[in-house]
Amino acid sequence: MATAKKETVKKEKGTRFSFEGKSRASQQVMRGEVIAKNEKDAQEKLARRGIQVVHLRKMKTAKRSKIKHSDVTLFARQLATMMKAGLPLLQAFEIVAKGHSNANMTDLLMEVRSDIEQGTALAAAFGKHPKYFDKLFCSLVDAGEAGGVLDSLLDKLATYMEKTEAIKRRVKGALMYPTAVVIVAVGLIVLMMLFVLPSFGKIYSGLGAELPHLTQIVMNVSDFFVANWWWMLLLTIAAFIAWKVAFNKFFAVQKAVDKLMLNMPIFGEIVKKAAIARWARTTATLFAAGVPLVEALESVAGAAGNIWYEEGTFQIRSKVQQGTSLTSAMQETDLFPNMILQMAAIGEESGSIDDMLNKAAEFYEDEVDQAVDTLSSLMEPIIMVVLGSIVGFLLIAMYLPLFSMGDAF
Repeated sequence: MATAKKETVKKEKGTRFSFEGKSRASQQVMRGEVIAKNEKDAQEKLARRGIQVVHLRKMKTAKRSKIKHSDVTLFARQLATMMKAGLPLLQAFEIVAKGHSNANMTDLLMEVRSDIEQGTALAAAFGKHPKYFDKLFCSLVDAGEAGGVLDSLLDKLATYMEKTEAIKRRVKGALMYPTAVVIVAVGLIVLMMLFVLPSFGKIYSGLGAELPHLTQIVMNVSDFFVANWWWMLLLTIAAFIAWKVAFNKFFAVQKAVDKLMLNMPIFGEIVKKAAIARWARTTATLFAAGVPLVEALESVAGAAGNIWYEEGTFQIRSKVQQGTSLTSAMQETDLFPNMILQMAAIGEESGSIDDMLNKAAEFYEDEVDQAVDTLSSLMEPIIMVVLGSIVGFLLIAMYLPLFSMGDAF
């Protein structure tokens, strides 16, 4: 019955009104919201609930968009701030939910709030939505509830999410710039092959002159593009769709891509350092929250964002479960550089693994930032040279016949 009621509420459409009124039974002042077709409908609904309306105001409709990781990160920070300020959990939830600019996020948070109101534990309420609140999120919330330090752990969780979100943006930015330029370069070549070169071809065919070998090759390629562009476009679209399907459905393809990302020249080091930073930050955050190491490593596995590190973490977990030290287990995977191994070893000896791993995470995050900045400053001139060379080559190939004609005269 509860499920059916939830579905009915979710499907209800109309305008959202905020109201202030008095209960006819107790004369108590009441405030809240109601969804109705118009003001008259809203007043009738409130009248049926025994509320005499004093003020009724139409609320702005929030936009609906896909819930992103950044939305969850913002929610974690806002909830942590509210809890640290001493607000009750349900009230904090309502304030954060109704103040969110994404209506889908508001619905999600109000659904979680409803579950909590009905007696569900906070971690369990979040766990019903694994698409948005992963194992790590739920583990930290669960540890906070159990230890009575929910506000402190929500603050740690928000900081962790902000830092991991920032490093993801940095890595994506580093990869997106050259990718975008390559796409522009390919688009430029295609346009020249389809429109610019055929115009030159018509001029040269009208002159009846014999074309230089280089120009003839370029013109043949252009003719091929003009004659078969629709097949090439269809094949490109089909290849892209096939790639997306293969990547989403086949684990072996994902694993091969992640391996390629780690072994790429220049970019591979950035991806690797980012994965290590996320791994160290996640492990430290869970360990500091009092989550047992073996249990923490299960949540850490997917946090690095790379299948090889995920499998390596499960291998570490298995070894630690058998009594091997964390440092020795990490060393056996061949995924971690000597520096983080030494810091983990010092942490184990001194009983401060979380502090040492946090310092390692900060070090590698700084390394990623510096590498991305350096790469960005180097990529611009390199890309300009590459694009200039491509365009220059095509122009030389096109103007060679004119030089040949000038020599003939």
